[in-house]
Amino acid sequence: MTPTPPLPRRPRHHGDADHTMSNRTHLDLPAERDPYAAIVDDLSYRYDGVFARESITRAVDEARALLEPSSTIRTFLPILVARQAREQLMAAAQAQGTVAKGVPEILFVCVHNAGRSQMAAALTEHLSARRVHVRSAGSAPTGEINPVVVQALAERGIDLGVAYPKPLSDSVMHAADVIITMGCGDSCPVFPGKRYEDWPVADPAGQPIQVVREIRDDIQSRVTTLLRQVLD
Repeated sequence: MTPTPPLPRRPRHHGDADHTMSNRTHLDLPAERDPYAAIVDDLSYRYDGVFARESITRAVDEARALLEPSSTIRTFLPILVARQAREQLMAAAQAQGTVAKGVPEILFVCVHNAGRSQMAAALTEHLSARRVHVRSAGSAPTGEINPVVVQALAERGIDLGVAYPKPLSDSVMHAADVIITMGCGDSCPVFPGKRYEDWPVADPAGQPIQVVREIRDDIQSRVTTLLRQVLD
């Protein structure tokens, strides 16, 4: 019996193997995941049984709407959105009593959340050794932190590189044990059962570094006294 001749091989053209490998590699690559969907997934796992997924999605969308217009480095935007959404959800859970507070909550409020309240929050966190939890907010927040404030705090070894002005929300107010206001007047709502203090601190907006240093030192003195009272 005459053996069947082998089928002729297709001539191999230059680049065939590379083309095949390129196609295979392309097909095997996973689709890029939406970072904001990943944030919702992570927070849904973290707050399982506390918040519905719809509430978490709304918190992420609100955080993105707040931060996206003023963001200059898009690479870091999802990180900031995740942090803002997590803070708002934690404040809401604490206000509802579904998540227990581990340490006292202190909230600093000014108008723009770009100067005084940011300095007070940063100094409190720096000096408290994590024995309190600190938030700051503004009744009418602006787009960025006062750069002279950033400089004055950097001189004390405090980095405000990832800080940003945040709006005042009812959940953040409800979650706080102590609320310190600085210049926001009647625009800061008052909730019963909270400890309130109004600090007559000068506004650093438009001031030179020498004046901002004096404001920083004034705030630090007040923060030191507050921590002694809160942590006794």
